[in-house]
Amino acid sequence: MAFRGQYEHSLDAKDRLTIPARWRGPLADGVVLFADLDPCVSIFPPSAYERMSDRYLGTLSPFSRDARMMKRRFHASSSDEALDAAGRVRLPRQMVERAGLAGTCVMVGVDDHLEVWSPKRWSAEQSEIDEETERMARELASGGTG
Repeated sequence: MAFRGQYEHSLDAKDRLTIPARWRGPLADGVVLFADLDPCVSIFPPSAYERMSDRYLGTLSPFSRDARMMKRRFHASSSDEALDAAGRVRLPRQMVERAGLAGTCVMVGVDDHLEVWSPKRWSAEQSEIDEETERMARELASGGTG
């Protein structure tokens, strides 16, 4: 299942976020939370996180300092969690703070994972996407990899 669309949900006092019902099925066996490179929290089904990790980190040389640091960044900034009976997931405090989450959050479907943004940061990100879409499309159509 591809994750698509946007939803607003509130982060409660215990840093729990309700996952929209339509997205719970693929997350029923657990989730991997990741303090993304952008100021948001990504929520992956475990299999999608493993694919991403294998594809981008699995081929890095253990003799490269940058490679070791990137592996540490990714794996130290991730956490295995599970949805509770109400379809909520608890976000670690350090991820909540890094992403600037409080109260209402915007959950965005991004194909193989979800992203959780503060409304202000998501609005800025959306504006940048809108401004850059035509340029990115031209670049990618001409064989660029992004």
